[in-house]
Amino acid sequence: MRVLRNARLVDGRSVDLRLDDSSGTIAEVTAAGSTAITDGAEVDDLDGWLLLPAMAEPHAHLDKALTADEVPNPKGDLMGAIEAWFAAAEKGRLSYERTVERATQAFEMLLVHGVTAVRTHINVTADIGIVSVLAVQEAARAMEGLIDFQMVALTGWPMTGPDSADNIRALEEAVEAGVDLVGGCPNLQDDPRAHISDVLALATSAGIDIDLHTDETLDPSVLTLRELARQVSDKGFDGLVAASHCVSLGMQPPDVQAAVAAEVAAAGISVITLPQTNLFLQGRDDPVATPRGLTAINPLLDAGAVVAAGADNVQDPFNLVGRSDPLETAALMVMAGHRLPDDAFDMVANVSRRVMGLAPVNFEPGDPADMVAIDAPSLRGAVADAPMSRRVYRRGRLVASADQQTRVHRP
Repeated sequence: MRVLRNARLVDGRSVDLRLDDSSGTIAEVTAAGSTAITDGAEVDDLDGWLLLPAMAEPHAHLDKALTADEVPNPKGDLMGAIEAWFAAAEKGRLSYERTVERATQAFEMLLVHGVTAVRTHINVTADIGIVSVLAVQEAARAMEGLIDFQMVALTGWPMTGPDSADNIRALEEAVEAGVDLVGGCPNLQDDPRAHISDVLALATSAGIDIDLHTDETLDPSVLTLRELARQVSDKGFDGLVAASHCVSLGMQPPDVQAAVAAEVAAAGISVITLPQTNLFLQGRDDPVATPRGLTAINPLLDAGAVVAAGADNVQDPFNLVGRSDPLETAALMVMAGHRLPDDAFDMVANVSRRVMGLAPVNFEPGDPADMVAIDAPSLRGAVADAPMSRRVYRRGRLVASADQQTRVHRP
C-alpha cells in the first residue's frame, strides 16, 4: 500500500490518495491530512505538487527513435525520410543491437516524462522482416513492470498485387511474433481499397486491432479515410480501429470535412493527430500560407469522433527534434491546433488511453493508479513550462522521478 499525501488536483482540491499496489488502482481519495497511515505503508509527501493522469503516447516509432545523426534526411520531407530510412537499412547501419539500445533509451525518456503506456509502430517489410519487431520486444522486456506497451506492424508496399507476397509473408510472421495491431499506409498502395479490406480480414482472423497511417499528405484528392470508415462499418469489425495522421482531411472544404467526420464517428474510428512530425514534414512545397499538416480537429470532435494527439517520431529522419514529452505535444496542440490547455492535455492523457483501450484516470476509487505529479502551479502552467520535477506512478508504484534545479546568479 502506498499513500500520496498533500497532492493538488486540477480542480484545486488538496487531497491524500491511498493506492492499492496489489490491484494497481486508487483505493481512496480524501482531504489532505485525513488519511490514516497504516503500518508498512509507503508514504510520499507531494508537497502540493499538481497530480495529473499519467500520459500515454498513442503513436511512436521506437525502432527509428534517436537516429537523426545516423540517418540524415537532406530533403526534409516525408518521401525523403522514407528513402533515407530504407537506404540506411540496405547499408546495414541499423543493427539489431543498436535498435534494442535506442528503443530502450526511448522507452526510458517517455517514462521519466510521465508516460505509462506507449503504442509503437514497427517496420515490417520483405527486406527487414521482423527483426525490428524482435529488437523492440527485447527492449520492452527491460521495461517490464514499468510501462504498458503495444506494437503495430507497419507494413511497406506493395501489399496488393502480384509483387506483394513477400511483404504479406513478413506481416503474417509479425502477427505470429505477437504484435498487437495491424498497421499500414493505404494511400501509398496501388489499390488502397483492397489493402484496407485485407487488413480488416487479417485483423479479424488474428483477433487483433488496427492502426493505419492514413492520408499523410496535403493532397486533397487523397481521402482513404472515408473508405476506411465505410469498410469498418460495412464489415462490422468489432475491434479497435485508429486512423493516424489524416492530414488530407484538413485540406477538404467544410462540407466534406463534416460528412467524412460523421462517417468516422459512426464507424467508431479514433483519429490520432501528430503535430510534431507533420509540422516538420508537411507543407515544404507551399511557401505561401503553408498548411500546418494537422487533421480537421473541430469537425471530427463536432461529429463525436475520438481525437487523440501523439508525438510520432523523435529525433530521427522524420522529425529531427522532439523530447519524448507529451507536454510538448499538448503545447503544440494549443499553438498549432488551437485547443485550450485543458483539452490539449486530455488529448495526450485520458483520450490517448481511451484510444489504446485503457481505462481513464479521473482520481476516483477504482481508477488505475497511473499518474504523474508535477511541480507546476496549474495545468496550463504545466503545459506551458513542462517542468522536469516529476514523480511517475504506474499501478500504484513509483516508477520514475526527476528533479529540476534552477538558479539565477546575480552579481
